[in-house]
Amino acid sequence: MALTIRRAAYYYTTVHDRPGEAYRLLSHLAAREVNLLAFNAVPMGTTHTQLVLFPENEQQLIEAAEKTGLVLTGPQHALLVQGDDELGAISDVHGVLYDRGINVYASNGVTDGKGSFGYLVYVTAEDFERAAEALETKR
Repeated sequence: MALTIRRAAYYYTTVHDRPGEAYRLLSHLAAREVNLLAFNAVPMGTTHTQLVLFPENEQQLIEAAEKTGLVLTGPQHALLVQGDDELGAISDVHGVLYDRGINVYASNGVTDGKGSFGYLVYVTAEDFERAAEALETKR
Protein backbone atom coordinates (compact mmCIF):
# COMPACT_ATOMS: atom_id res chain seq x y z
CA MET A 1 0.00 0.00 0.00
CA ALA A 2 1.55 3.29 -1.13
CA LEU A 3 0.80 6.08 1.34
CA THR A 4 1.53 9.77 1.54
CA ILE A 5 1.65 11.03 5.12
CA ARG A 6 1.31 14.74 5.75
CA ARG A 7 1.50 16.47 9.09
CA ALA A 8 -1.49 18.79 8.84
CA ALA A 9 -2.08 21.77 11.08
CA TYR A 10 -5.68 22.70 11.67
CA TYR A 11 -7.55 25.60 13.18
CA TYR A 12 -11.15 25.91 14.21
CA THR A 13 -13.74 28.54 14.88
CA THR A 14 -17.20 28.23 16.37
CA VAL A 15 -20.19 29.80 14.66
CA HIS A 16 -23.95 29.96 15.26
CA ASP A 17 -25.63 27.04 13.57
CA ARG A 18 -27.63 28.74 10.84
CA PRO A 19 -27.72 28.62 7.05
CA GLY A 20 -24.81 30.24 5.28
CA GLU A 21 -22.22 30.30 8.06
CA ALA A 22 -19.88 27.78 6.43
CA TYR A 23 -20.47 29.35 3.03
CA ARG A 24 -19.54 32.81 4.31
CA LEU A 25 -16.34 31.53 5.86
CA LEU A 26 -15.31 29.34 2.93
CA SER A 27 -16.04 31.99 0.30
CA HIS A 28 -14.11 34.57 2.37
CA LEU A 29 -11.10 32.25 2.44
CA ALA A 30 -11.36 31.42 -1.26
CA ALA A 31 -11.44 35.13 -2.11
CA ARG A 32 -8.15 35.47 -0.22
CA GLU A 33 -6.72 32.44 -2.04
CA VAL A 34 -6.54 30.28 1.08
CA ASN A 35 -6.44 26.70 -0.16
CA LEU A 36 -7.74 24.05 2.23
CA LEU A 37 -6.49 20.48 2.36
CA ALA A 38 -9.58 19.49 4.34
CA PHE A 39 -12.63 20.97 6.04
CA ASN A 40 -15.00 19.67 8.72
CA ALA A 41 -18.17 21.03 10.26
CA VAL A 42 -19.00 19.51 13.65
CA PRO A 43 -22.16 20.27 15.64
CA MET A 44 -21.54 21.67 19.11
CA GLY A 45 -24.86 21.28 20.84
CA THR A 46 -28.03 22.60 19.26
CA THR A 47 -27.00 26.19 18.50
CA HIS A 48 -23.35 26.16 17.41
CA THR A 49 -21.09 24.47 14.88
CA GLN A 50 -17.34 24.13 14.94
CA LEU A 51 -15.74 24.75 11.54
CA VAL A 52 -12.38 22.99 11.25
CA LEU A 53 -9.91 24.27 8.66
CA PHE A 54 -6.83 22.46 7.38
CA PRO A 55 -4.96 25.09 5.37
CA GLU A 56 -2.30 24.26 2.83
CA ASN A 57 -0.51 27.42 3.95
CA GLU A 58 -1.01 28.31 7.62
CA GLN A 59 0.24 31.88 7.27
CA GLN A 60 -2.31 32.67 4.55
CA LEU A 61 -5.13 31.46 6.80
CA ILE A 62 -3.84 33.45 9.79
CA GLU A 63 -3.53 36.63 7.72
CA ALA A 64 -7.02 36.21 6.24
CA ALA A 65 -8.44 35.71 9.74
CA GLU A 66 -6.65 38.78 11.11
CA LYS A 67 -7.96 41.00 8.31
CA THR A 68 -11.56 40.21 9.14
CA GLY A 69 -11.47 39.58 12.88
CA LEU A 70 -12.11 35.87 12.52
CA VAL A 71 -11.17 34.17 15.79
CA LEU A 72 -9.27 30.93 15.22
CA THR A 73 -8.13 28.41 17.78
CA GLY A 74 -5.00 26.49 16.90
CA PRO A 75 -2.85 25.25 15.54
CA GLN A 76 -3.70 21.70 16.43
CA HIS A 77 -2.27 18.80 14.46
CA ALA A 78 -3.57 15.75 12.66
CA LEU A 79 -2.17 13.39 10.07
CA LEU A 80 -3.49 13.46 6.53
CA VAL A 81 -3.02 10.01 5.05
CA GLN A 82 -3.55 9.65 1.31
CA GLY A 83 -3.17 6.58 -0.82
CA ASP A 84 -4.63 4.02 -3.15
CA ASP A 85 -8.18 3.05 -2.25
CA GLU A 86 -7.98 -0.67 -1.76
CA LEU A 87 -9.88 -3.02 0.48
CA GLY A 88 -8.62 -2.63 4.06
CA ALA A 89 -6.62 0.55 3.46
CA ILE A 90 -8.00 2.34 6.52
CA SER A 91 -7.79 -0.84 8.56
CA ASP A 92 -4.08 -1.04 7.69
CA VAL A 93 -3.54 2.52 8.95
CA HIS A 94 -5.19 1.64 12.24
CA GLY A 95 -3.21 -1.59 12.44
CA VAL A 96 0.10 0.26 12.20
CA LEU A 97 -0.93 2.62 14.99
CA TYR A 98 -2.35 -0.19 17.11
CA ASP A 99 0.92 -2.12 16.83
CA ARG A 100 2.70 0.93 18.33
CA GLY A 101 0.14 1.36 21.11
CA ILE A 102 -1.20 4.62 19.64
CA ASN A 103 -4.87 5.46 20.09
CA VAL A 104 -6.81 7.17 17.32
CA TYR A 105 -9.31 9.40 19.11
CA ALA A 106 -11.03 10.76 15.98
CA SER A 107 -10.83 10.30 12.23
CA ASN A 108 -12.52 11.16 8.94
CA GLY A 109 -12.07 9.37 5.67
CA VAL A 110 -13.30 9.65 2.10
CA THR A 111 -12.59 8.11 -1.28
CA ASP A 112 -12.40 10.17 -4.43
CA GLY A 113 -14.30 7.59 -6.45
CA LYS A 114 -11.33 7.19 -8.78
CA GLY A 115 -9.12 4.86 -6.77
CA SER A 116 -7.64 7.09 -4.04
CA PHE A 117 -8.58 7.93 -0.47
CA GLY A 118 -7.87 10.61 2.09
CA TYR A 119 -7.97 9.98 5.80
CA LEU A 120 -7.56 12.46 8.65
CA VAL A 121 -6.20 10.82 11.78
CA TYR A 122 -6.32 12.60 15.12
CA VAL A 123 -4.05 11.36 17.90
CA THR A 124 -2.94 13.03 21.13
CA ALA A 125 -0.16 15.60 20.99
CA GLU A 126 2.02 13.18 22.97
CA ASP A 127 1.58 10.47 20.31
CA PHE A 128 1.70 12.71 17.25
CA GLU A 129 5.37 12.29 16.23
CA ARG A 130 5.36 8.57 16.99
CA ALA A 131 2.23 8.14 14.89
CA ALA A 132 3.68 10.11 11.99
CA GLU A 133 6.93 8.12 12.10
CA ALA A 134 5.07 4.80 12.32
CA LEU A 135 2.96 5.60 9.27
CA GLU A 136 5.90 7.05 7.33
CA THR A 137 7.86 3.84 7.78
CA LYS A 138 4.81 1.88 6.55
CA ARG A 139 4.81 3.68 3.20
